[in-house]
Amino acid sequence: MRIRIVDAFTDRPFAGNPAGVLLLDAFPDDDRLQRIALEVNHAETAFAHRLPEGGEADWALRWFTPATEVAMCGHATLATAHVMHTTGAHEGPVRFATRSGVLVATPREDGSITLDFPTAPLTRVEPPAGVAEALGAEPLAVLDTGPDVGDLLIEVSDEKTVHGLTPDHRALAAHSARGVIATARAEDPARGYDYVSRCFFPNVGIDEDPVTGSAHTALAPYWSERLGRPGLTGLQASPRSGRVRTELRGERTLLSGHAVTVIDGELLV
Repeated sequence: MRIRIVDAFTDRPFAGNPAGVLLLDAFPDDDRLQRIALEVNHAETAFAHRLPEGGEADWALRWFTPATEVAMCGHATLATAHVMHTTGAHEGPVRFATRSGVLVATPREDGSITLDFPTAPLTRVEPPAGVAEALGAEPLAVLDTGPDVGDLLIEVSDEKTVHGLTPDHRALAAHSARGVIATARAEDPARGYDYVSRCFFPNVGIDEDPVTGSAHTALAPYWSERLGRPGLTGLQASPRSGRVRTELRGERTLLSGHAVTVIDGELLV
């Protein structure tokens, strides 16, 4: 099996979010997929195989963390599309059949790729007891992001607070299916981003995700409503950091970014 490691939502290596990508003839059994993802040991490893022509999708796509399969992953989808377009495995827009429906990735002239994902349905909820202590900051607003994303979206007071968070990951695990998205308005939009976020996903084995495409399907509608614009840029302020351009289109959200292949090798077992 040919395996590649791709840094997604960045235009330089060793930044953004790394993902494993394997283009296969067919999916092996789930246990083998999970073992490979554990060996790769990045937030997600993507597995894809080509589908027969004439259907609603071109490739089947699945995503695994080191601990479990997930229903949606933006950065590994971007990484997979990047591999397809840079190796000639697929030309033009590619349609992926996934657990979250058909997702489309479109290459752009500037080298970026745009993902067409479902917009997360946001429901304002009361802050759960203990979540402020677990996160290490007082929530200004708390929203449920629906079953596909599976997080709590929590706005905190300012960008400095987001950067300084040191959450209790074990305590956070009790509050949502996947984890918590912490966010705040950008302190200075002149720096090239409109809002900042960090993502903590202890329930899928990821204490902090470097850059999370799926989280931006919730961040985009939240901040587009607050800031009054459909097109925004989010900075995910993890140690690796990355930027996601978002455009809200009702029930769909477009996520755009670059990717860089940093390792290209062969799985020998």
